[in-house]
Amino acid sequence: MAQTPRPIEITELAALKALAQPRRQRILQQLTLGGPATAAILARGLGLNTGATSYHLRELARYGFVEDAAGQSPRGERWWRAVPADRRFPPRSRQTPQTRPVLDELNRHAYAADLELFERLQRASTTDDFAYSRSELTITEAELGAFFEEYIALLNRYKRTPDQAPPGARTVHTRLMAFPAPPNPEDAS
Repeated sequence: MAQTPRPIEITELAALKALAQPRRQRILQQLTLGGPATAAILARGLGLNTGATSYHLRELARYGFVEDAAGQSPRGERWWRAVPADRRFPPRSRQTPQTRPVLDELNRHAYAADLELFERLQRASTTDDFAYSRSELTITEAELGAFFEEYIALLNRYKRTPDQAPPGARTVHTRLMAFPAPPNPEDAS
């Protein structure tokens, strides 16, 4: 099994802003899904300018989200890879007036990208490997925290590097969204 990364909470406003930039999110997603790539490969695949892509890669590297993937090319090209991490963000109660809108924007772009990827891959799929569930739980805030940590532990139990994966294994994207239901108007009376 792959080594489980320790949780890292990102609180620095500059790092959050770097991550919230939509092109950087696309670049990071592509490196995470497709593995190491050069700025030119990323630019072609994402329909971006190579110079701008290089700039965005350097900004992502500045905050530790990507790094050089040394040894990828004998021609001296600069290859980049996503840095594996258990990245977390401050809960709403600890977000500052400056970080809250940045995190809201980051989440808006990330959820939209996740939904687009899910819909595109589901339309193209002919297999039964699309599992999703909708459910409701009645739990306390502390129980939700425990549930989340158990979910992360379960994910980490199944994480492996490509060379550790059994035959037939493929990358599967998982997402967990947990949010409170709106108040029942009848409860207010």
